[in-house]
Amino acid sequence: MKISVTSYSFGKYIAPEKLGFLGIMDRAAEMGFGGIEFSEGPWMNEPDAARRIREHAAELGLEVVSLCVGADFLNGSGGDTKAEVRRVCGMVDFACEMGARRMRHDISGGFRGRKICRSYDDALPIVAPAVREVASYAEQKGVGTMTENHGFFSQDARRVEKLINTVAHPNFGALVDLGNFMCADEDPTLSVAIMAPYAVHVHAKDFHYKSGMLPNPGRGWFQTRAGNYLRGAIIGHGEAKVAQSVALLKKAGYDGYVTVEFEGMEDNLLGIELGRDNLRAYIGE
Repeated sequence: MKISVTSYSFGKYIAPEKLGFLGIMDRAAEMGFGGIEFSEGPWMNEPDAARRIREHAAELGLEVVSLCVGADFLNGSGGDTKAEVRRVCGMVDFACEMGARRMRHDISGGFRGRKICRSYDDALPIVAPAVREVASYAEQKGVGTMTENHGFFSQDARRVEKLINTVAHPNFGALVDLGNFMCADEDPTLSVAIMAPYAVHVHAKDFHYKSGMLPNPGRGWFQTRAGNYLRGAIIGHGEAKVAQSVALLKKAGYDGYVTVEFEGMEDNLLGIELGRDNLRAYIGE
């Protein structure tokens, strides 16, 4: 396994007045990461951003691992699924120009306004062909597509597994986020064991946890689907069982990148560094 870091982990440091989107690449290389991934954001509006990232990564010897973008094949682009497919294919072009090997796109946050026929199974006949079309387009560009377990609607391991097997395209797999299963109130290790065979990329993330039976802990915490409380943590400091999940991925034969994803309340650079050190220990570098 190799370790990378996502732009999302840098938080406010990606702002132009701080490190900027090229500066965080410099910092990632200084920290010893072999790769970097980018999450969709305002930095994409910078002139020639994709080309500049590709060229700067080459200078640094840093691999551009992936681009993570939003998508909603149920409600996006004014409810026009075909239009959303075209928009997401445009993001594939951007990822290709960046030199990214993979691109993660969302599926949907669920049906809006429906009272009945709004289950995940009801969504599959709509979203699966759209996802398959994007995967086919991306394959021609040399970009692998994937979806992540997040967003509540498409978060449970069994749901994501069903989606991947319904799409059934060799260019589409899973970005397995080791912490995000907690947002759907699942035991991360049980869910990782289900999803590990489908993994083409991995996010290492951790969360502090409090039962929904307790008073709301306040600022910095958010609620899971079942009403429990989570707060972003440094990898190894929370309850996501990251070390055990890494062992499960190893057992399944996964040998790609594991990306440090930090969204805690500590300083971002500190959170990245401590998480990197713990992740290295878990992987056994």
